[in-house]
Amino acid sequence: MVVGFDFDNTIVSYDLLFKKLAFEKGLISEDFPANKTLVRDHLRATGREPLWTALQGEAYGPRMADAIPFPGVKSAIARLIQGGVDVRIISHKTKFPISGPQFDLHGAAQAWLEKENFWTAAVGMLQQHAFFEPTKELKLARIGSEGCEAFVDDLPEILLASLFPNHVRRFLFDPERIQAPREGLQVLSSWDNFCWP
Repeated sequence: MVVGFDFDNTIVSYDLLFKKLAFEKGLISEDFPANKTLVRDHLRATGREPLWTALQGEAYGPRMADAIPFPGVKSAIARLIQGGVDVRIISHKTKFPISGPQFDLHGAAQAWLEKENFWTAAVGMLQQHAFFEPTKELKLARIGSEGCEAFVDDLPEILLASLFPNHVRRFLFDPERIQAPREGLQVLSSWDNFCWP
């Protein structure tokens, strides 16, 4: 029995980090909400899309260590593993940022997982079960080749993609409950209530 998890914005929460980075660069005020999406929308609305792209490269690269896990995600994974479920992390992540310094984003993600003790007995994951694919197509193929029976992602477009394996149960991670209901997707708003099967 295999359950797969997306990485960015599913296991890792970037809300506080993006606010911190944007504030450090003078792009937002100190009282701006700690919300990655609101930071993105603010920069786009004020014609500063390139600055948003640069922030992403920094957050997913050299400042990745400052990101935090979503509450309850490590306990949820540990619970699954203790119950005999094999867990995979399967992410779509380019090797290097689209622009700016060429920092190894895959290496930063692996280092973050180690820092957060995913490879220790406390969580129980195996390092070889974390996959960072450079394209969405390869991510979707990996979900199938790893034999996932369920997959959790924050992006409906991944879960509803034509290449998504038909037999895999689809969970949409939506902690802010902002996504419209979609047929075939089970909404997950908190890791505390996730279990399988």
